[in-house]
Amino acid sequence: MFLFLFILLTSGAFTQNPASSCKNCAVWNAPQQPFRIYGNTYYVGTHGLGSVLITSPAGHILIDGALAESVPQIVSHIRSLGFRVEDIKLIVNSHVHYDHAGGIAELQKLSGARVAASAWTADVMRKGIVPHDDPQFGVIFPIARVAQVTTVKDAEVLHAGSIAITAHFTPGHTKGGTSWTWRSCENGQCLNMVYADSLTPVSSDDFLFTRSKDYPNAIADFERSYSFLESTPCDILITPHPDFSKLWQRLEQRNSNPNALIDPAACRTLAGTSRQDLKARLAEEGQVRK
Repeated sequence: MFLFLFILLTSGAFTQNPASSCKNCAVWNAPQQPFRIYGNTYYVGTHGLGSVLITSPAGHILIDGALAESVPQIVSHIRSLGFRVEDIKLIVNSHVHYDHAGGIAELQKLSGARVAASAWTADVMRKGIVPHDDPQFGVIFPIARVAQVTTVKDAEVLHAGSIAITAHFTPGHTKGGTSWTWRSCENGQCLNMVYADSLTPVSSDDFLFTRSKDYPNAIADFERSYSFLESTPCDILITPHPDFSKLWQRLEQRNSNPNALIDPAACRTLAGTSRQDLKARLAEEGQVRK
């Protein structure tokens, strides 16, 4: 019932070892050739989990660290593209679950980069726990503790070299969920890039979004996040799970259409489908209460 999305996206087993493989980890960690998305933005993640490198001559930014076991692949991808892991100056995160933040502690050690996150996410990173107000508490395992994390504010602009990236708090999936926007340029054309956090109402079986004492504002948070996606300039959409933004289907079309990754309606489409998912989930919870 409530675990349908959960089974699709997360492990079904609880363990305290953040480096252990989960039920879906082998699929998520399947190899993926790295590639240029647009301009100075590159895909360096696995086939199932997004990780994006934004480059500049004076330092790079990495978004998301995938699984703990994804780190060798991410490092290899960065180097194969001709960049140095040691030149990453900033690491940021979409949400602090093990499939998107599991590799951040090791990537910070390898790069010496600053890690920055929303206050809720930063606290989870420092403690290496899954807090009670995470909808998936009890069914996911914690990440390795991140030694140093700085806190960012909503709409704060962070810099590395000539790169300017903006944090947009998009809670719901977790309290600290964050989407990121920046501009990338190629052949004189600059586009609005969006790395949108997951907005699926996934939870443990005993969590109800309609009456959670630990996260009473979850529904309002989702709506706030949908509003962001509907209003933000969005030429190229990237998501922590690439399938959610149909990245691979669009990439296949790029040989015949160089602009296949560009879709100014993609963020609005994601907001619409995410809102329908939440509506279905809340209707399901209503049936439970009867």
